[in-house]
Amino acid sequence: MKRPTSAVAAIIAIVLAWALMAGAPVHSAAAQKTATLQVFAAASLGDAFAELGHRLEKSRPGLSVRFNLAGSQQLAAQLEQGAFADVFASADERWMAYVGERGLVAETPVVFARNRLVVIVPRTNPARIGRLQDLAKSGIKLVIGADAVPVGRNSRAMLQNLSRDPEFGGDFASRTLRNVVSEEENVKSVVGKVQLGEADAGIVYRSDVTASVARFVTVMEVPESANVLASYPIAVVRNAGHADAAKAFVDLVLSREGQEVLARRGLLPVAAAKQ
Repeated sequence: MKRPTSAVAAIIAIVLAWALMAGAPVHSAAAQKTATLQVFAAASLGDAFAELGHRLEKSRPGLSVRFNLAGSQQLAAQLEQGAFADVFASADERWMAYVGERGLVAETPVVFARNRLVVIVPRTNPARIGRLQDLAKSGIKLVIGADAVPVGRNSRAMLQNLSRDPEFGGDFASRTLRNVVSEEENVKSVVGKVQLGEADAGIVYRSDVTASVARFVTVMEVPESANVLASYPIAVVRNAGHADAAKAFVDLVLSREGQEVLARRGLLPVAAAKQ
């Protein structure tokens, strides 16, 4: 039998090498992701946390950050029922205290941001709402958060504050609340109904008026004297599967870099951010 020429031998060697490579494990970036950090976060944090999650992934090869975004009361209930999470970020301290009292967080929660309320109306403004007082006009279709939702509870407190202003009248809150046609379980649902023109107005957080939303709505500011600021606490969850990565995410949120991202997304950073 003839021995293969050097050219043929070279080709055979190349084919064998490709075959071996085809059978070898693929070490792609996707395959190297071995840990998934699960963050439970209030719906109003979606855009800001998505950016921070991406930054953490870039600094920690092999880490994937996933978010469960919902109303704080829904997230607290899920944690109480045994849902797996590494980090919990609430839109108010009430629901963080709720999970803390049940021993579901591993450390003392830290307030990392605040948020202010605004009123939004569709850009077409079919109800001709020109000032906050118009929210109490008969026939207005108003959407707010349910009372158990932080934005809903704060909205009601804000309306009561406005009722103390002579320009609004003592019955302003009661007349406005009679116009509520829907109470939503998270602030994104309020935004969606106004954005789609299913409501004449809604009360949401300033951070929820993202660039994509701003094209469809008009924002009406609430006077500082009547506004109710939401405080956002964050903590590592007890028995977190990736406690080290969870702490790294919390540290990023509290860092100067993280606070700048939050501010750019419409939230109010806290003065005690880590440098």
